[in-house]
Formats: sequence, structure tokens, C-alpha cells
Amino acid sequence: MRSIQGRLSLGLSALLIGVGLIVAPLSLWLFEAGLQRYLEAGLRSDSESLLMALERGQGGLQLDERRLLPAYQRPLSGSYFRIDFADQHWRSRSLWDQPLPWPEAPGLHSDLTLGPEGQALLTLRSDYRRLGENISISVARDYTPVLESFQRLRELGLAIAAAALLLILIVQRLTVKRALRPLERVREQIAQLQCGERTQLDTQVPDELAPLVDQVNHLLAHTEDSLKRSRRALGNLGHALKTPLAVLVSLAEGERLAKQPEVRRLLREQLRQIEQRLARELNRARLAGETLPGAPFDCHAEWPALLGTLRSVHGEHLHLHLRAQDGIRLPWDREDLLELLGNLLDNACKWADSDVSLSIIEQPQGWRLDIDDDGPGIAPARRIEVLARGARLDEQVAGHGLGLAIVRDIVDSWHGQLSLQESPLGGLRVQVHLFRTSV
Repeated sequence: MRSIQGRLSLGLSALLIGVGLIVAPLSLWLFEAGLQRYLEAGLRSDSESLLMALERGQGGLQLDERRLLPAYQRPLSGSYFRIDFADQHWRSRSLWDQPLPWPEAPGLHSDLTLGPEGQALLTLRSDYRRLGENISISVARDYTPVLESFQRLRELGLAIAAAALLLILIVQRLTVKRALRPLERVREQIAQLQCGERTQLDTQVPDELAPLVDQVNHLLAHTEDSLKRSRRALGNLGHALKTPLAVLVSLAEGERLAKQPEVRRLLREQLRQIEQRLARELNRARLAGETLPGAPFDCHAEWPALLGTLRSVHGEHLHLHLRAQDGIRLPWDREDLLELLGNLLDNACKWADSDVSLSIIEQPQGWRLDIDDDGPGIAPARRIEVLARGARLDEQVAGHGLGLAIVRDIVDSWHGQLSLQESPLGGLRVQVHLFRTSV
């Protein structure tokens, strides 16, 4: 989500900056061009006034100075003119002893300068024909004060534009963040679903997200209902098959088959395979529903019930210990972890002399579960064999050899690791690594 928000903010920011870099210079250029057009109208009016001030006298063309603007009389006043006709030209007194730069072509020119002070001149040259003469009139005005004012205005405008752009960027980032907040809440709720803290997503969402939330809630309800019916059906199946299997086992052990040892052996072997296959399929069906988010496993809250069950089965002589930090919770389905720990602790209790220990250690990459006992242990050469489904080292100990295989199935479904080691207590240590990425 943060990546989407970052990309949106970055894209909008780049777009705004790009538009600003294009619009700002273009606006300034248009403003300056409009200002020059305005000043050009004034210069053209002055040029026409000078043309009207020309009249024919006894010696030819004459300029009526009474009709000139006072600015043309003051030295270097910023307003200048030059009139050219035939082989003669007249200059305004305001030029003093400075020559007026002569435009090469009629029209407006803004790239001319005058005198040591470097006055920037905005010059308009106009060609006329009056009183039988071809007359060229150049009118110039000092453009320096206007340029200085325009420069200050440009700096102020750029500063305001930069501040406005920064404000827009901040507002658009806050707007994007606020617009994506419902998606962030949905993501948090999905994480809560995964941890078993809720069963449905909130329906109070924007209209754009309502169809998605409704579909997810519908899928969750359907999945939960299907899982409940599947587990109920599997429970009923196991309960229904338990009695017939018990009857068949008693018949195989009865006196009717005492005289037929081969038949008894085959019957017992087949019943054992049926029982193992049934347990395996029931476990596989249970694991198929693990995609539904379940309640997390609270170690200290679940330990008393687990301890009571183990003691009721194996007796009070065993000392069972839990080593885990207070408040530690494993983010996996509670029922799956109960079955995993139940099988491992049940096996440990079968072989232990007096001590069984469960250690839950949080690590950077996940959690490590150590189940130790002080029993005879298992030789290193036979530890791989024990993990095979149905393998048993001692046929005298009750069980079907499925406990560690079921544990292996659960650990594999979580992409964890299962290993057998020598325990510090002297017996066997079953070590399970569960990684955060498998949650």
C-alpha cells in the first residue's frame, strides 16, 4: 500500500513540477510580450505626433518644436527620437551628444542600448511618406525601469508559484493518503483475519470498495461453513468407523481364528492398514481447510488444558515443563498447533522416564519449538526412519506410528523444518522451526 501511495504521490508531484516548469516561463514570456505591445502603442502614438509636427517652410521641411513633448527636450530623459529624410536627419535634444542606435528595419526593437549608462531602449521605427518626402521616424524609450520592475515581479511571482506548488504537493499527498486510507484499513483487517482476531471485514467502506469487501465476506462465510460441515462429517465418519473396526479387531484376536494363524495375521495386517489409511485421509482433509484464518495459539493459556490431558493419559509421575516468554502467541491456527504439540508431547511422554519439556523460543526469522524427554532416545542412524509414516521402533508401545508423520505433514504445509536431535535431558529432542513467511 505504501508503495502505491508513494508511486501516486511521486507521479502527481512530477506532473505538477513539469507543468509548473512549462507554464511559469510561458506565462512570464506572454506577460512581457503583452507589456511590449502596450508600450509599442504608446511609441506609435509618439511617432505619429512627430509626423504631424512636420510642416513645409521656406527652406523645405521644418519641425514645429512647440508640438514636441517636454521629455524630448531634457538630456537623457529616456525619451528620444530621430527623423531621417533625404540626406538630412533630426535628433531630439534629449539625446545630447549620444547617437541613437539606428534600427535596420521598420518595426519594434528591444535589443538596443544607449550611452555609457547602458539604457535598454525599446525602439519603434516607422516609415512614412509626407509632403512628397520619404520620412523615417525612430522613437525610443528607456526600457530599463520597466525591466527592473518586471524582474522584481518575476522573482516575486516565481517565489509565490514555488510556494503554491509546494502547498499543492503537500495537499495532494495528504489527499492521496486520505483516499487510500480505506484500503489500508482493509489490509489491516485482512491481517486481523489471518491472526483470527475477526471473522469478517467491516462493510462501512467507500462505494468503490463495497463490492470487493462484500465478495471477500461472502467467500469467508462460505469457506467457514464448508469447513465446519467437512469437520463435522469427518468426525461423524471417524465415530461411525470406530466401533466396526473395534469389532473386527476383537474378532481377529478371538479364539475363532486361533487355529488359522495365517488368516489372523492377514486380517490384523489389513485392519492396521485400514486404520492408518483412515487416519492419514482424515488428517489430509483437515489440513485442506487450513486456509481459513483461525485463532492464534496462546501458549500459556493452552498449556494447563494440554498438561491435564497428558497427565490423565500417562499418569502423574511425569514432570512436564513449559519454557516460553509471557504473553507469547504463535500466529498459526490454534487447532493445528494443538494437534502438532499434542502428538509430539504424547510421543515424548510415552518414552520419557520422568521429565518432558516444551520450549518455545522466538527468533528473528520465526519461532523454534523444542520438545525434550529423558527417555532412551533414538540412534542417529534411525532418526530418518522414524519420520516415515507408520514407522515404529517398539511394537510394544501403544500407537499407530502416525504421530510424527502427522506432525511432519503439518510442518511441511507451513513450509517449516522438523528435525530429531539428542536432548540435553538425555533422550530425544524434536525440534520444529516455524518461519514468519509461512504465516
